[in-house]
Amino acid sequence: MNEMEVVGVQQVLPSNTPVILLREKEGERLLPIFIGLPEATAIGLTLAGQEPPRPMTHDLFVTVMETFSATLERVVITQLRDRTFYSDIYLRGPAGVDALSARPSDAIALAVRMGADVFVEEEVLEEAGYIAPPEQDEPITDDQVEEFREFLDNVNPDDFAG
Repeated sequence: MNEMEVVGVQQVLPSNTPVILLREKEGERLLPIFIGLPEATAIGLTLAGQEPPRPMTHDLFVTVMETFSATLERVVITQLRDRTFYSDIYLRGPAGVDALSARPSDAIALAVRMGADVFVEEEVLEEAGYIAPPEQDEPITDDQVEEFREFLDNVNPDDFAG
């Protein structure tokens, strides 16, 4: 398993499909996961440090967990099957640790709220991950930004499927 960090949430144009981007903590690979708009909003608000005026579903789940003395230990993206990612959340409660199946977007929304670690199985990274471009010491030029925008405008979610 590879520990990941949540880089952020973006919308891929022209379809406006939300994607969450994970990056290896001890490596170079990135993993894009296309998600739904409600989950993208839930994750994006939390990453931006914003609190909605009313609790969202993920906030409610965190409150329920805290009420019943449960904690989220970790999230694991376990597999990619037929272009669909699968994950498990590991909850610790009074009876010990239990693994529950969850959509990766919901699992990550909980992880960013509760400060839990996110992991991805090696096989998933091998199939759907890619190497990030090398870091540059020089500032990014306007041409490079425009080239990246053009890439985002023309990318299709199916491009990331195995």
